[in-house]
Amino acid sequence: MSQTTNHCYRLRHRPAGTVADDDLEFLQEPIPNIGPGQALIRTLWLSVDPANRIWMSEVHYNMPPVPIGGIMRGFGIGQVVESLRDDMKAGDLVSGITGWADYAVADATNLVPFSVLPSPLPTSPTLLLGPLGRTGVTAYLGVQDIGRPQPGETMVVSAAAGAVGSVAGQIGKARGARVVGTAGSREKCRHVVEALGFDACVNYRDTDWREQLDAATPDGIDVDFENVGGQILDHVVTRLNVGARIALCGLISEYNSYGSSAGQQARVSVDHILMSRALLRSFLVLDHTDRFPEAIAYLAGLVDEGKLRYDETVVEGLENARSALNQMFEGVNTGKLLIKVAEPL
Repeated sequence: MSQTTNHCYRLRHRPAGTVADDDLEFLQEPIPNIGPGQALIRTLWLSVDPANRIWMSEVHYNMPPVPIGGIMRGFGIGQVVESLRDDMKAGDLVSGITGWADYAVADATNLVPFSVLPSPLPTSPTLLLGPLGRTGVTAYLGVQDIGRPQPGETMVVSAAAGAVGSVAGQIGKARGARVVGTAGSREKCRHVVEALGFDACVNYRDTDWREQLDAATPDGIDVDFENVGGQILDHVVTRLNVGARIALCGLISEYNSYGSSAGQQARVSVDHILMSRALLRSFLVLDHTDRFPEAIAYLAGLVDEGKLRYDETVVEGLENARSALNQMFEGVNTGKLLIKVAEPL
């Protein structure tokens, strides 16, 4: 192994608002040594997700918070470079919590066990972190289990140009719904309609976005796939039809307010949910790992049929992970945001 240094990010402070330079320290450390029952994983690709910001806070999400001084948590795809495990051999590609580091150790202490990927891979590794991975499965579960859009119904998807929202909206279209997105720029809205096939998209940065959303949903809203929360969710609930379903996937407008008084807090009008007899159900993808094969088979079928387009924003270099995370909250990326850490050996 030619490399001798493990670059990594360690959490030094719980951020108050946007992640600052001194919240995450970028370090050079020795590469971990492994013992019996362990394997050394070299990170190739790192997924950047809203959950990264939650894990930095004291909020208990789908996992405990990252401890102060701990390596920043993150899902990725890596390659086994050394192994003292019977189920992994050098050269295998694996997926799991690599963390924001060049190298990770796979053993019984991992919060999520590493999985060995098929050889050869049936598709590109980045697809397995995006529409054919946790991202796509999240969209599938929210639409198929909670939203259940029917032909002719109106479905709204917030953060429609993002990794999950873009897939969720296309699943809704495949089910025959009229799909309206919200996104953070006119260019993104154009992309959502022209490339992803949504029926309409509203730029929430326009001053009259509420009026635009009303005009785009003249028959009300039957399904809301909610990724943003805040003012968008507040307005959507005022337009719910009787029997509407809200799949509460995320509240990205809230996450940077964890640890500070900033941010826009959701003020969901419960009376509108009551009067519309609506279902509001939250979900976390890691609660449904048994559904992954079913979901991935469905999504792969849409890809093969040309009914699912996916976008990727790739940032080169682990050293840029912190800035990439902040850019995601600013809405810079389109589709899945990924860090390319290294090439396979």
